[in-house]
Formats: sequence, structure tokens, C-alpha cells
Amino acid sequence: MKRIMRAAVFEGIENIQVREVPKPGCDPDGVLVKVEACGLCGSDIRNYHAGLRHGVKSQIMGHEIAGVVEEAGPEVTRFQAGDRVAVAPDVSCGVCTYCKRGWVNLCVDHRMVGTHWPGGFAQYVHLPRVVLERGMVHAMPESLSFDHAALSEPASSVLASQENAGVGLGDTVLVIGDGPVGCMHLQVARARGASTVIMVGLTRLAIVPVFEPDRLIDAASRDPVQEVLAITGGIGADAAIIANPVARTQEQGVESVRKRGRVVLFGGVPKTDPMTSLNSNLIHYNELCVVGAFSYPAIMHEKALRIIDRGAITAERYITARVGLDGIVEAIGAAERGEELKVVVKPWLE
Repeated sequence: MKRIMRAAVFEGIENIQVREVPKPGCDPDGVLVKVEACGLCGSDIRNYHAGLRHGVKSQIMGHEIAGVVEEAGPEVTRFQAGDRVAVAPDVSCGVCTYCKRGWVNLCVDHRMVGTHWPGGFAQYVHLPRVVLERGMVHAMPESLSFDHAALSEPASSVLASQENAGVGLGDTVLVIGDGPVGCMHLQVARARGASTVIMVGLTRLAIVPVFEPDRLIDAASRDPVQEVLAITGGIGADAAIIANPVARTQEQGVESVRKRGRVVLFGGVPKTDPMTSLNSNLIHYNELCVVGAFSYPAIMHEKALRIIDRGAITAERYITARVGLDGIVEAIGAAERGEELKVVVKPWLE
């Protein structure tokens, strides 16, 4: 019997081919997962246009994965056939300076499912031993759907960044960016006790109101900095989270927070144009804290699954489209144009 499956294969920049490929086997110390849902991430869209890290080609992308263990190797004790699992992409080495400090997201040999190993834009994904031991594979809560569990990966980054930034009770939080991650920042800030959440948007202003920001600023027609200062009586926000890939908005974040405010650079900017100019006098004299935010430890992925299951992140509000493998390229365009908030790829959907 032929062992084949359908997959969307990234062959190179702006070239994804959907075709039949060999269905992976299962190593004695690995698991084979039947993919039921895989979120389309902003980084997938960026990689579609700019290429995967290290020039990797002929690879199956997709790293926001939820599915069912179809087969577990005889050496695997954590999982067995039939287990429902969610998979996040990051895999650390466990031995470098940063891993030893517990900063696994900053591992010098940081690798990812969907780049260094085949990902979830396929009907099956094989997770080898190193992914099981050094990556993030967790059992799903029984009541959580596969589509909703796929959102646990981006939610993990949001949880980690806000915990590191100390977002808390009574804070006024500014979120710049109206994509799915920006909306998650809104909901997580509320869950952490923020009293006011201000969102700055541009492309999805018609979608965002369902998340009920306290104020929604249209960046195309209003000056976000002046609007935030007016809303806060000239003081500024306690924290600004820059959840988009636009360098100018990082400058706006620094200009929009109060003295001793916190600015989180959450969204990576294009590698071809990474430079920005921040007002260093504001940072110096106002004692601002400007921090980067990249990825998360495994505990955040577990927390994200529980939080979504409890409804603190209302997963279904994010999902505006479900597509099969053949719809991925069209979905990338729709997401870029702001027509969709979050797209979930269903590899078995015809």
C-alpha cells in the first residue's frame, strides 16, 4: 500500500506547491501526528515573500499545529496513539549558555518545526525525539477544539511578553497593531488586570471592534501619539506593545508612554530594513524601559492552552477563515490585505 499524503511545499520565494508527498514513517523514539488544524502565522506570510531561514527550500511550513497522535514509537512514554496534542515550533539545544540559564527561546542553535523539520501544512507531521525532548508538544485540554488549540502558539508569545513586561492591575496599555496578535495582547492585558486598553489599527478596523478595545485609533487619519496623550491627560500609557512589523510605530510607542513606562518591541521588522530611530532623550530622562520580545518557554505554551480553554482568549472570534491546503496562497493574500484576521489551515478539508 502506498504511503502518501497531501502537503503544501514551500519550494522558494512566493512558490508553494500543493502535491502528494511520501507520508512520513514513525521513528522508534518519535510520534506521527495526524494534523487537524494549523494556523497561518504572520511569520509564514513573511517567509512566503522573503524565504525561510538559512535559505531552506522544498520544506513544508506551518508551525501552529494541533492534531491526534496516530502512532507513537515503542520508546516513547509521554504519548500514545489517540492522544490529542498541540505543537509549538521552537526547539532548543539544551546545552548552550542561554539554555543553561533557562532562556531557551534565545538558544544559539534555535531551530523550528516548519523550517528545520517539516511542519503542519500537511496531513501528517512526524515529530522526532529531539522535538519531543527539546521542543513544545503538549496534551490538549479535553474540551478544547483543534482549531482553537492551534491559537495556543501565538498566544504563548503574548503571555510571555506581558509577564516579562509586568503588565498588571490598573494599567493603561497601548497596543499598536490590529492583527490577531494585537487582539490577543488586548485580551491578555485585560485578563492581567489592565483597566484601559487602547488599540491603534490600520487594516482591520472593521474586525477589531468585536474585541471591544476601550479606544480604537485609526492610524491613517489620527496621530496615535497625540491621541494617547489626550486620552491619558497628557501623561501617557503605562505600557506600549508594538505588535506589528513597522519600525515607525516603535518610535510612536516610545513617545506614547509615561515616565518609567514600558515599551515592548513585539513585532519583528523586515530584515532588509531593520533600523529605527528612538528618541533617546525620552528614554534617558523619562527612565523608560524598552525591551524586545521573542518566543517563550514551554510553560507558556501549556498556560496558553489552559487560558484558551477557559475563554480568557476567545479563540473563535479570531478565526475568520478555514481553508484546505489548496487555499493557503489565497489566504496569505487575504490576510495581507486585512480581509481576514486569523486563518486556520485544515489539511483534510477538500
